[in-house]
Amino acid sequence: MPETDLKQQLAERFREVNGDHPMTAADDAYVTTQFVVLEELCAAQGHHPDAVRRLMLDGRLPLPGYLRSDGAEMVPADLFALADEAGGVDLLEAWFTAHWADPVTGKAEWNAYLSGQYVCLHSVTPATIRRKDRLTAAIGAALDDPDTDSAHLHALVDELDALEPAFTAYDRLRFGGPTSRDTCIDAVRVRFPRPDGRGVGSVGPHG
Repeated sequence: MPETDLKQQLAERFREVNGDHPMTAADDAYVTTQFVVLEELCAAQGHHPDAVRRLMLDGRLPLPGYLRSDGAEMVPADLFALADEAGGVDLLEAWFTAHWADPVTGKAEWNAYLSGQYVCLHSVTPATIRRKDRLTAAIGAALDDPDTDSAHLHALVDELDALEPAFTAYDRLRFGGPTSRDTCIDAVRVRFPRPDGRGVGSVGPHG
């Protein structure tokens, strides 16, 4: 199948998963900083873009994280790292899902990984996915506790901050509301100011 057809099919699949939302100039600038163009990554690491698109369409590698407004498929720089660690694309699903004791949860996380929507992490691995889940749950529990320890809460928020990029306005459209950074990092720092006066955006990388 010609490359243009596969690229079109991949764009259609991307929009099926994410909806058809416009990318602004600010969105494009953000994703260009955070991600790489699929063709460029393939050229650098010895993969054929067509073959990688086919793996994405077949549910063996994750979809792009974003489609830039010029049509470029934007992927993480470590797109192939997990497959390499697993021993190859054919072994990736079994290796990935084995990180969860519950097979149903493992399969659900695999499907989420394949969606390409794990743009909420600088590096998408089973370990970072599980850590993010634990941190957001712990932050939620701390916010519900009237006797929560502020220092402990900020430590949780700071760790989550180190895992997550900044996100962009496009993400709030496709996810239908605020991101985990909005609710579990920025809003928490506003609600619980640090004694030293540091607030939103003062600790850890933001993309």
